[in-house]
Amino acid sequence: MLKAKLSKGPIRIAGTMSGTSMDGVDVAVLETDGEQIFEFGETAYRPYSEAEQRVISRAMGQWSGPDVDRAAVTVQVAHQQVLKGLENLELIGFHGQTLSHDPRGGRTLQVGDGAGLAQDLKTPVAWDFRGADVQMGGEGAPLAPFFHFACAKWMKADAPVAFLNLGGVGNLTWVDPRKSGPEQEGALLAFDTGPANAPIDDLMRERFGKGYDENGSLAMKGVVETGALELFLAETFFSRMPPKSLDRNDFAEMITLVRELSDADAAATLTGMAAAAVAQGMEHCPSLPETLLVTGGGRKNPVLMEMLRVSLDCDVEPVEAVGLDGDMLEAQAFAFLAARVARGLPTSGPSTTGVKALVGGGVLSYPAA
Repeated sequence: MLKAKLSKGPIRIAGTMSGTSMDGVDVAVLETDGEQIFEFGETAYRPYSEAEQRVISRAMGQWSGPDVDRAAVTVQVAHQQVLKGLENLELIGFHGQTLSHDPRGGRTLQVGDGAGLAQDLKTPVAWDFRGADVQMGGEGAPLAPFFHFACAKWMKADAPVAFLNLGGVGNLTWVDPRKSGPEQEGALLAFDTGPANAPIDDLMRERFGKGYDENGSLAMKGVVETGALELFLAETFFSRMPPKSLDRNDFAEMITLVRELSDADAAATLTGMAAAAVAQGMEHCPSLPETLLVTGGGRKNPVLMEMLRVSLDCDVEPVEAVGLDGDMLEAQAFAFLAARVARGLPTSGPSTTGVKALVGGGVLSYPAA
C-alpha cells in the first residue's frame, strides 16, 4: 500500500538525525517521492540532557556491551518522544545514532530499533541505511548526496555546486545538476573531508566543561600552530582518493597535537585543521563549484567560515543563502532516503560511498496489524 502511494506522487515523511555532536535529535518533515522535493515541512528538536550525552559518549567507539545497550535505550526513547509530536506521517526515516564505523572492517553500528519504533508509533519506518552499503564493500557514508542532488535541482542550480556538512566530521558532496539523476555517471562525488567540530567540542569539554566553542569566540583569540597543522595534514587519510569516510574518533590524537598550547591557540589550531581538511578535499572535485554551501553546526562558527573563505577559490555561504535549513538538512536527507528505500530506489553508489554498484540500502519495518 505504501509503495503504491509513493509511485503516484509525494508523501509526508519525517526524517531523523542524531549526529556525532551528540547534542540531540533533529526531526524534519519532507513531502517527496524520493526523486523530487515537493515541500519542506515542519521541524522539531529534542535535546539530549547532559546525563544522556554522557551515556552516549561512553558508548562511542564500542560495538557491544552494557554501555552500548544503555546508549541504545537513550536514543530510542528520545526519538519516540519527539516523533510522537508529529501528525499525519506516512513514513519515518530513522538513522539512529552511530557509535562505531569501520567500513574497511566491513562493519558499522547505528543503535536504535526501527522495528520497535514502527510498532510504537504505528507508522512504517525505514532504517539501517548504512548496513547494505558496507556489506557490499562501500564506506557506508556519506549518505546525504542523493538528497543533495535533489536540493540542487530544487534550487534550480545550472552549474556545479558543493554541499559541505560540518558536523562532528566534515563531509563534502560535489553535484552537477545538469545531469538527469543522481545515479548518472558524473552527477555526484562525495566523501568525508576529515574531522570538523568533534575535536573542537572535545577540547571545550575537556578544558571548560562546555559543549562547543560558541561563535568561535575562543578560536578568535588564538593563532594557528603551523607545526601541529602540518603534522595533521601528513595523515594518510588525506592522500587517499575519495570516496572515503571516517569514524568520529579516527582523529582523536588531534587533541594530543594541541595539548601544550594555550586554550585559545588550541581552539584556533583545531579550527584551522578542520578548514585545511576541507581545502585538501576540494582538490578532488571534478571541477571548482560555483558555490560551497555549508550546513551543520560549523556554519555558525565565523572563524571556521572565514578560514574557508580565505583558503578556497569559490564563494562560501551557509545553505540558508539559497533557502535551505542548515540545522535540519541531514534530517531532511533521511526523510528523502526513506522514500527511496520504500520505492526500491538506490540510496548510494560508487561515486558517493565507493560501493561497487548502486545500492538500495535500508530496511523497511511495518507496525503489526
